[in-house]
Amino acid sequence: MVDPNATRVPPLSSRIIAIANQKGGVGKTTTAINLATALAATGKRVLLIDLDPQGNASTGLGVERGARAVSSYEVLMGDAQLAEAVINTSIPNLAVVSSSIDLSGAEIELVAEPRREVRLRDALVSQTDWDFILIDCPPSLNLLTLNALVAAQAVLVPLQCEFFALEGISHLVKTIERVKAALNPGLELHGIVLTMFDKRNNLSDMVAADVRGYFGDKVYKTVIPRNVRVSEAPSHGKPVLLYDMRCAGSEAYLHLASEVLKREKELRA
Repeated sequence: MVDPNATRVPPLSSRIIAIANQKGGVGKTTTAINLATALAATGKRVLLIDLDPQGNASTGLGVERGARAVSSYEVLMGDAQLAEAVINTSIPNLAVVSSSIDLSGAEIELVAEPRREVRLRDALVSQTDWDFILIDCPPSLNLLTLNALVAAQAVLVPLQCEFFALEGISHLVKTIERVKAALNPGLELHGIVLTMFDKRNNLSDMVAADVRGYFGDKVYKTVIPRNVRVSEAPSHGKPVLLYDMRCAGSEAYLHLASEVLKREKELRA
């Protein structure tokens, strides 16, 4: 159940959600790709912004390196408008702003620049072409992630079911609170999604119980299972929903999209 005191969502703007976790290997990019696809499948217009220098979200959606002439790097540096960087994917209703290896140097380049924390927010001002804008953040709490948190209205956190999960997420939540206090008062934790859940492993159950005990209703009911088809899909340049619609991973991401939409509806009520 959503907190009735949570910030209400304006009904006619793009909903901007950062997908973030400073720890790598937690299923962050996989979640970004497949949640974007699942939302697009419901008829929502979705833009996925790849803000990770590794560019895995772009690759996972089949965007070739040669097609990334204008990327999120140029948008952040003010060398291009957002519309110039948008690439339509083969998936109806889903487009992507691709990443570039140049992003790895953006943090150094932006240090001396004015308004360095709000470059992405400025680029997204008055965006109404999209129902959802999802931002795939790099696996660190750097200036790129800070730009995403300042631009976003909410944060979705993928959390791997492992021993150190709570320790890592507590640091991220503190960062979200600091950004909220200093730079983005409307920022909210949208939810935490448990990933790489192995029902054969007691540790997964223990971690899930601990996370739900600490964060309560902020944890989505949907859990993303360990699934071979989910791991295989990016090598084919496809979301798992296109690679194998019937596998457990695809079903889980469809359920997650349903939960996200339900929370959005409650926030707009």
